[in-house]
Amino acid sequence: MFANSLIHPTAIVHPDAELHPTVQIDPYAIIGAEVKIGANTKVGSHVVIDGCTEIGRDNQIFPGAAIGLDPQDLKYEGANSLVKIGDRNKIREYVTINKATTEGEATVIGNDNLLMAYSHVAHNCLIENQVIIANSVAMAGHVTIESQAVISGVLGIHQFVHIGRMAMVGGMTKITRDVPPYMLANDNPARVRSLNLVGLKRKGLTTAEIKQLRTAFKLLYRQGLPVETAISKLETIADSQYIQHLKDFLQLSIADGRRGLIAGSK
Repeated sequence: MFANSLIHPTAIVHPDAELHPTVQIDPYAIIGAEVKIGANTKVGSHVVIDGCTEIGRDNQIFPGAAIGLDPQDLKYEGANSLVKIGDRNKIREYVTINKATTEGEATVIGNDNLLMAYSHVAHNCLIENQVIIANSVAMAGHVTIESQAVISGVLGIHQFVHIGRMAMVGGMTKITRDVPPYMLANDNPARVRSLNLVGLKRKGLTTAEIKQLRTAFKLLYRQGLPVETAISKLETIADSQYIQHLKDFLQLSIADGRRGLIAGSK
């Protein structure tokens, strides 16, 4: 039994769970046997954390969240899969984060992310760092969201879709294909509308770096070039980490077995 005064007496914590002594567990929360929680993490009331789930330090998990439960995948047959969550995340009310489908695989959330109320992270998803996911975002399985992306509310993301670094997706957008890094996308179905200028400035990109990405945007979406040709021309813009990342992302998106890229606006 846990004698920690930070664990409310109405919480149910399995004796085999591994909790740092500074973890706070609020009333009526349930913590399963294979759960590990790091220092200074706070678990709100009526939260359920089960399965093989590892949670780092300084996270805030708000009331009603459900983490590490079985995936909503008809292929799931009881595999011992995982959820791994890093540090300093805010997981708001009634967020659901399911474990992976296949033995030994994981649903992964990095550091410093904000998942707003009622968002759903399905099996085998990867959310990197400093991502903002607004209310009622529903992710299907195997979705990847790169660092510093912003996903607005009340939208769905198709399975296996990738959303690039510092991209911005508008609310109620239907996302069925990959959203390139640094771009602003919205509509139904999603289209790239412009460069995510506000986001790039907030992330501290220089005027020169933003100018390079403007040139890349025009090359990709305003010159009517076949996507393969446009990608091949990106390297002529600058020897920049941002241009290189954009090129790498696009090349992977058009590879066999991937969802492909969303279109540009007309």
